[in-house]
Amino acid sequence: MKKFFSIFILFLFVFFGKAQNQFAQKLSDAALSLTKDKVTYDPAYFTLKYPNGDVPADKGVCTDVVIRAYRKLGIDLQKEVHEDMKQNFSKYPKNWGLKRPDTNIDHRRVPNLRVFFAKFGKSKSIENKPELYVPGDIVTWLLPGNLTHIGIVVNKKSADGKRYLIVHNIGGGQVIEDCLFKFTITGHYQYSK
Repeated sequence: MKKFFSIFILFLFVFFGKAQNQFAQKLSDAALSLTKDKVTYDPAYFTLKYPNGDVPADKGVCTDVVIRAYRKLGIDLQKEVHEDMKQNFSKYPKNWGLKRPDTNIDHRRVPNLRVFFAKFGKSKSIENKPELYVPGDIVTWLLPGNLTHIGIVVNKKSADGKRYLIVHNIGGGQVIEDCLFKFTITGHYQYSK
């Protein structure tokens, strides 16, 4: 019986590991596909439909890259974040003076996504070791001026072959860039539903 149980556990580990790797690859592909769309950086507040609301297709910020990539895989972060914030509003940052969740903006804020990914995903090391960051990972940074930022690790390597590239929007639209260690990393996550 012990041997059967050990084999069963090994099977589950391999099966779920493979499923996670497939999801991560799909998320990487979804992020890369976004770089084909012309998007102007626009941090304006938009009124969005709910669920599955999005800012105009030709506009967006860093969080919209993550939201759109997940949405291509059938995961609506607007809905997921909102539902958790309704139940656990006190666990989310209060940087904006809100007294209750706002379906138009909550999922578009990096600090809120950090709380959500840490709670429902897997938090990973934030060491500056390239081998720790694999396609499908979500990374958050602190930029100069205390600005928060987020992007997705994709399956394309840097020119020197030492690290994976990032799809993000830091002002120039949805682009692929070698910027993993350009800023201070504040979070590193793996999330699938």
